[in-house]
Amino acid sequence: MTDVVADTAAAVAAAGARVIEPRKIADGFSWPECPRWHDGILWFSDMYTATLKTVDAEGNVAVVVDATGRRAGTEVPIVLGGFGWLPDGRLIVTSMHEKLVLVHGGNGPDDLEVLADLSAFSQAAINDMVVDTEGRAYVTQLGFDLFAGEEPVPSPIIVVEPDGSAHTADEVGPLLCANGIAISSDGTKVYTAEVMAQKLTVIDRAADGSLSNPRLFASCPFLPDGIGLDEEGGVWAAMPGSGYVARFTEEGMTDAIPVPLENGVASACLLGGPDRTTLYMTVGVEVFDFDKSAREALGTIWVADVSSHGGDTRP
Repeated sequence: MTDVVADTAAAVAAAGARVIEPRKIADGFSWPECPRWHDGILWFSDMYTATLKTVDAEGNVAVVVDATGRRAGTEVPIVLGGFGWLPDGRLIVTSMHEKLVLVHGGNGPDDLEVLADLSAFSQAAINDMVVDTEGRAYVTQLGFDLFAGEEPVPSPIIVVEPDGSAHTADEVGPLLCANGIAISSDGTKVYTAEVMAQKLTVIDRAADGSLSNPRLFASCPFLPDGIGLDEEGGVWAAMPGSGYVARFTEEGMTDAIPVPLENGVASACLLGGPDRTTLYMTVGVEVFDFDKSAREALGTIWVADVSSHGGDTRP
């Protein structure tokens, strides 16, 4: 990892990227992921506790969705991934290894029902998700069993329509371990991080929600994971293991936030705060041993004040 950090630092310097120092605001999580700014507060997945949590400006943490009850009678790990909100206000979330999209009814943290079964479209765990203004969800997937050490294989984005029916985005074709996914404020573009291709990909989105014309947006100096957009045309990407979260445009890297590996691995990021100029970053320590991650609870949330605005971008 030392070489990776040095190489990334060299890329930051070569790009002339502005370096912004972060600060920690909360701790005590397993593997935090998928940050979302909603109703004036930060939401995120505390993955290996099978919960979604919120943290307020004072660092107070609350459990808002609890899927631990789904562990009964199954050996499939219950891990909540990407999530978002339907037009009627209900929350939907991916249960990664069950290959399900669950809907939270709001009658207590454990009020969860199946909205869509995506097992017919996924060979391995599903992953992140973004929801558009009509309630259509775009779901990424690993495409291979990362946790068993399998070799990467391409896999498609899965689209869940507002009625719960699902299909693959065939006009886009298979992507190489698409992970973080986001929608521009005008709804005309979808961005995703192709982890194993080490790049950010932009895709055209039509008024009917269909996707087409995938193409390179930016190359990354290391594997990109969770992403967030800004109104100025930038994509912020966490690069786990590199020691950095960075902002990219089509011209290259413009900003970089160092998150030294002794603090953990930055896995995802999103612009939030009252004017959406605060970059929230989830930082984890143990991703492969689920029980150890939950037991030791070394995951943290960090923030950095940036000059970009999240605006109406999603998630």
